[in-house]
Amino acid sequence: MDMPTLAGHEVVDTTDVDEARLVGSRIFRAHQLLPGSGDFRAVLRSTVVGGVTVSHVDYRAGVRIVTAAPSTGYLVHIPLTGRAAITCGRDAVTSDPSTAVVVDPAEHLDMTWSRGTPQLIVGIDRERLERHLCRTLGRSLDRPLRFALGLDLTTAAARAWLNVMALLIDEVSAGDPVAPQQLEALVLQRFLLAQENTYSAALREDRPVAPRAIRKAMALIENHAAEPLTVEDIAEAVGVGVRSLQEGFRRFADTTPMCHLRDVRLRRVHAELLAAEPGRVTVTEVATRWGFLHAGRFSVLYRERFGEKPSATLQR
Repeated sequence: MDMPTLAGHEVVDTTDVDEARLVGSRIFRAHQLLPGSGDFRAVLRSTVVGGVTVSHVDYRAGVRIVTAAPSTGYLVHIPLTGRAAITCGRDAVTSDPSTAVVVDPAEHLDMTWSRGTPQLIVGIDRERLERHLCRTLGRSLDRPLRFALGLDLTTAAARAWLNVMALLIDEVSAGDPVAPQQLEALVLQRFLLAQENTYSAALREDRPVAPRAIRKAMALIENHAAEPLTVEDIAEAVGVGVRSLQEGFRRFADTTPMCHLRDVRLRRVHAELLAAEPGRVTVTEVATRWGFLHAGRFSVLYRERFGEKPSATLQR
């Protein structure tokens, strides 16, 4: 699997098993670390974006990892090469680059990684994921959120989630990520859709939403376009679930909430550039004020929408 490896986010590089265990226990969950064959060397990189922890772990040697204590979040183990035998609670699966595992925070975990099995490990805070799920469904949860152990990475939904993870890793590798709240929300939403769970059926439902809710959402976007809105914020404000809101926008406005927000922002930038006096303001200042933080992407969107560069509008 071709996945960025968090260059610049080194946490530890050691041949000391106890040091590796202590660092790993702090980032993931308390565990025993038992090296097998080969020369042991732990190389660990890690970073955090909101409720998502992304880590690249390579022990170089074969290892066995055993946990008993619960943790505060789900762990998704993705072997980049090699294979691992995983037992979590009463379930077991063999993990490889096409099959990840989703570790329940409450379950006992016993893993044996073969030599040459570096892994991308994604930690997802349970409370933040549950809050996101509540906002997506537009209601409270009536039973615990549980996931199947094996995650088939060859499905379209899983590939979509991996693409978001690659984007997040690229962002943090280049420095502080732009729009971290939106990135986190996208990671959580794609993950809920990628892996079968106790709410998968509800997530696939498209409940009808009234046109008045869409009008209310559009008014909210118009009035708060300069703020860092997410689709979850909009859905919560108008009292519907995310899926219902998206379906309502598609049905009644032939667009999505985020596309509508982008269009409103582009129109506001255009109007402000037309009214501005050249030399008193820059395109970057105006674009940033309206939530466009990537200058290159903004310029492309602006030219597609108005048929000219934003600098040309400013010079009129």
